[in-house]
Amino acid sequence: MNGETILKMEDISKQFPGVKALDGVCLEVRKGEVHALLGENGAGKSTLLKILAGVYTRDSGRIFIDGHEVRQLDPQKAEALGIAVIYQEFSTLPQLSVAENIFLANQPLRRGGLAIDWKACRRKSSELLRRVGLDIDPNTLICDLKIAQQQMVEIAKALSKNARIIVMDEPTAPLTQREIENLFSVIRELKAQGVSVIYVSHRLVEIKQICDRITFLRDGRQVGQASVDEVDMRDMIRMMVGRELSDMYPKVHARIGDELLRVEKIVTAEKLKGVSFILRKGEILGIAGLVGAGRTELARAVFGADPILSGKVYLEGRQLKKSSVRKSITAGMGLVPEDRKRQGLVLMMNVGHNITLASLKKYRSFGKLCLKKENQSAVHFVDKLRIATPSILQETSNLSGGNQQKVVLSKWLCANCKALIIDEPTRGIDVGAKKEIYELMGELVSEGIGIVMISSELPELIGICDRIVVMHEGRITGELDRSIFSEERIMAYATGQAGTEGGNQYAC
Repeated sequence: MNGETILKMEDISKQFPGVKALDGVCLEVRKGEVHALLGENGAGKSTLLKILAGVYTRDSGRIFIDGHEVRQLDPQKAEALGIAVIYQEFSTLPQLSVAENIFLANQPLRRGGLAIDWKACRRKSSELLRRVGLDIDPNTLICDLKIAQQQMVEIAKALSKNARIIVMDEPTAPLTQREIENLFSVIRELKAQGVSVIYVSHRLVEIKQICDRITFLRDGRQVGQASVDEVDMRDMIRMMVGRELSDMYPKVHARIGDELLRVEKIVTAEKLKGVSFILRKGEILGIAGLVGAGRTELARAVFGADPILSGKVYLEGRQLKKSSVRKSITAGMGLVPEDRKRQGLVLMMNVGHNITLASLKKYRSFGKLCLKKENQSAVHFVDKLRIATPSILQETSNLSGGNQQKVVLSKWLCANCKALIIDEPTRGIDVGAKKEIYELMGELVSEGIGIVMISSELPELIGICDRIVVMHEGRITGELDRSIFSEERIMAYATGQAGTEGGNQYAC
């Protein structure tokens, strides 16, 4: 990294109807640096980056590239200036090949510009793929690639357009640890080549690992800038939320009651190999394990979303025979899935309809929905879970990640859920909203609800759970009581380096 400034955004402001999204924000990025942009959901990060990409027009302020002011900026001009944005939802077309995606609308031509030079397209694609460490055939269809590989194709696509400033929005959210390490290697290589990266992530550990400097946004304003070496995690959190989060994991020690959910020797065709556990009323039971251990598959099988070959599920002592999603919901079980946007919500529906979606029978009268009763119930849960929305008529896609997660939780509370399985409860949620989710979980177990919590974040599991069971290759390899929680013990079980001596009398 050198001291040369490649991008300067000065006093940028943007107003939407009723909301001032940005108020005099400044951002300065140097050539060959990885610059973190941190802030809670709603802080203005996305708006600022969309202005940089030419998607939004700024109301006021100035933008300089290489010291030259850019007065008008649209997507085409941003691309011509070497600005590329890799969003969480990739822009690749699944049914086209890797080469076709990399050079989409930018193909090399031959015959005086009358025909696409596919041979050159494939050759240049191979060169770009090698540059990002991806060894695949450029003729491969995008739909046949893993998420991590699709991300590398997006980076290759940016490089094909001579991008000098690449924005990465939550780039590691869908990646395994090994894939994250590979991405970081690519970022370091880009940095060495003089490419600048603007890095947006809620994972503060990653900021310390890969970034050089940080710009902090809060409530649409820039509230500080610092070198990564000058701040620790506590400093970063304080700058983002404007207060100390002295208790990041507000554990509620609820009264743990009788057995609520029992899972016995669940076997599935793909992953699970005789998994058993017990959940009690008022308890948060954590499920830990590495990616691929079978945690999500277990959640889906117990809930009835995926078929089981053998095994039994009991809720309040009653066996759920021939389990299905419908039977699980009727019995009082709910699932907050890992991918809340695709599996937990109907984003184009409003907040109220999402909340009542799993319990419409309660509002049916003579074959019709009683809308007044349905709306009253939705308003009740918006208030109970403190969902930040103008009204229950707000489209759910317009809410922040934390508030969307609250809507999913509300859906199951509205359905009188007794046992709740939550898969990655705080993924993609900022640090302030995370604490709110933990507090809500504490309130739920205080009411006697039992929660199964699946998480890849060990500090989260250790901070919130009463017990933790650990999975490895489709089996439970150990169980830990709160008194002996430690990351080392969990990882020993998760990597198969420890046996079943953790005390899980139901592990097989």
